[in-house]
Amino acid sequence: MRSLISIHDLSPDEIDGLIATANDIMANPDDYADCCRRKKLATLFYEPSTRTRLSFESAMLELGGSVIGFSEATSSSSAKGESVSDTARTVGCFADIIAMRHPKEGAPLVASISAGVPVINAGDGGHNHPTQTLADLITISREKGRLGNMTVGLCGDLKFGRTVHSLIDALSRYAGIKFIMISPDELTIPDYVMQDIILKRNIPYYETGSLEEVMHELDILYMTRVQRERFFNEADYIRLKDSYVLTPEKLISAKKELAVLHPLPRVNEISTSVDDDPRACYFKQVLYGKFIRMALIMMLLEVNK
Repeated sequence: MRSLISIHDLSPDEIDGLIATANDIMANPDDYADCCRRKKLATLFYEPSTRTRLSFESAMLELGGSVIGFSEATSSSSAKGESVSDTARTVGCFADIIAMRHPKEGAPLVASISAGVPVINAGDGGHNHPTQTLADLITISREKGRLGNMTVGLCGDLKFGRTVHSLIDALSRYAGIKFIMISPDELTIPDYVMQDIILKRNIPYYETGSLEEVMHELDILYMTRVQRERFFNEADYIRLKDSYVLTPEKLISAKKELAVLHPLPRVNEISTSVDDDPRACYFKQVLYGKFIRMALIMMLLEVNK
């Protein structure tokens, strides 16, 4: 039995295999309609979510399975003081697989030890969000035709952005990757990501505070929002929340083949006037995310079409 806690739990070959399966699901959905018949997914979401929770639920339903769970901590026994471990062990009696989002880093790992069924980390604090990374990777693969040999710009909240941390970990295992990290000084990449991934693997990188300065170099631009929920100081959030706003004017110098990604939700960091630009891929990410989660559920449940 396997769980997915970090994107590093998957080898590059396994990621490529999941992308291939997701592409086949898109091409032949009827072939997969009963793969998870009589299987149940439990979505344990201790934090608010729209895309991730509904993506998991629609993924399981389209595989012929069913869904149970809760969408906020106050509607679970954690409101009574039940531990994550006990909740996971209990839910493992009812479901075949669990998707968990939790504000505390490491909670899905704790759950995976006790659950008795596969656990998928659907985001833990500012740490990891591996299935969003899978959605990012399939989007890049479909838009660029490859996962290596490109310059990737990461813009905005790089300190608390768990999607950024997971994406760096995943892409750094492919050849020819260069990262350009664009953020205010207060929101730069955490030391553990820099030391354990970028420097340890000798990945070329460049840090800057200016998006315009590097726009022309980028093959991928990964925008992030400044996350109010990660700040202890409201004044700091207000000061930094609009540090970078992507507009059509800023895209003038960008490559015609640039792909703009964003894990969503956005606030102000991408102007809605960018949405109709053919380089805007963030709503494609949402769609592709459902299919890659379908492939992942199949893999962890060891079912085939």
